Amino acid sequence: MRNFSLIKQSFKMSLQNIKANKMRSFLTMLGIVIGVASVIGLITIVQGVTNSVLDQFSSLGAGTLTVNANGTALKQGLTENDLDRLRAVDGVDGIAPTASLNGAASLNNEVYDKVSISGNDVVYFEHNDILDRGRIFNNQDMSGDVKVCIVDKDFVDTVFKNPDVLGKSFKLNGYEYTIIGVRKSDDSLLNAMVDNSDSDGTVIVPYKNVLRMSGKQNVSSVEVYIKDGYESTTVENSLRDVLDGIYNDADNSYSIFNMESLMTTMSTVTDMMTAMLGGIASIALLVGGIGIMNMMLVSVSERTREIGLRKALGAEPVRIQMQFLIESIVLSMIGGVIGIALGLLIAFVGSALMDIAFKISYGAIALGTGFSAMVGIIFGWMPAKRASQLNPIDALRSE
Repeated sequence: MRNFSLIKQSFKMSLQNIKANKMRSFLTMLGIVIGVASVIGLITIVQGVTNSVLDQFSSLGAGTLTVNANGTALKQGLTENDLDRLRAVDGVDGIAPTASLNGAASLNNEVYDKVSISGNDVVYFEHNDILDRGRIFNNQDMSGDVKVCIVDKDFVDTVFKNPDVLGKSFKLNGYEYTIIGVRKSDDSLLNAMVDNSDSDGTVIVPYKNVLRMSGKQNVSSVEVYIKDGYESTTVENSLRDVLDGIYNDADNSYSIFNMESLMTTMSTVTDMMTAMLGGIASIALLVGGIGIMNMMLVSVSERTREIGLRKALGAEPVRIQMQFLIESIVLSMIGGVIGIALGLLIAFVGSALMDIAFKISYGAIALGTGFSAMVGIIFGWMPAKRASQLNPIDALRSE
């Protein structure tokens, strides 16, 4: 109980001394405020950007493998029989052959020769919610003879210049196609990285139609969807075994892109970047700690006679040391609280300007708070120790 009363009294005296020297106390805390605000602001913004990027990549292909099979000189691409072998792999929920090429669309004697033509399968639409209105392809559309398509909003605006396009027809690479659906706006990271300013839009047709347009027999790109509960690396290894058999272990005959492996690598890199930025920002905290130590040393010098009088009246060295140490800790913690508020404000404004989700990083707050307390203890200990070791007679004689 006595110790608690001693700490309480020392705390009150510390606050009184801080209030008595407002400007000097503020300038001392400023280093801590800047340091904590930098740590919290930078880490929170970096984590927000990281989460946004990872979410974008996850939406592009979480639980999906992309097989690019150009084949060999003797065997180009993948046949229907090869696709059936891939479908039979344990852990595969479905595969969607894809194909693409550039083409031209014509309507009302107007020709638009910068159209992207994408060929997809029914399975693709079962795993990707991209349709805004209309209907997706069905199994009857996949024969290669049915001329139906889904268009994006860029195509609608550029070619038809009227949103009422369902059921309307136009010519695509010389074939008459009927529009059965309009896809949603593509806000994915991949689409943002591609310059589509010179494009007349995108038309999605059954993949066999694209193969016929390009004069190819086999597909060279396949999206593989993984069943829940299966590891992507395990399914990838099984696919490699099948593809090795298809191409007789020929080198460079195929490649498999695993988005989850890329996301894991990106997460590791961003964690390292966050730690590095936190370390750089923590330098400001060290500078603030030096400021606190400097102020406390000045305070000890200014209050030498007070310390000598208190020791002459029987104050124990540990009590004097505790008062100066608590004063240092209070300064750093007040600066830390202000720094946390300022850091969160910076992160909020930064997130709004960068159009990313603002999420409080409790780890960054804990780091800032811990650093503040540690700075107060470490940099306040030496001045407090010096004050407690002053000789009362010499202290009373000092001017």
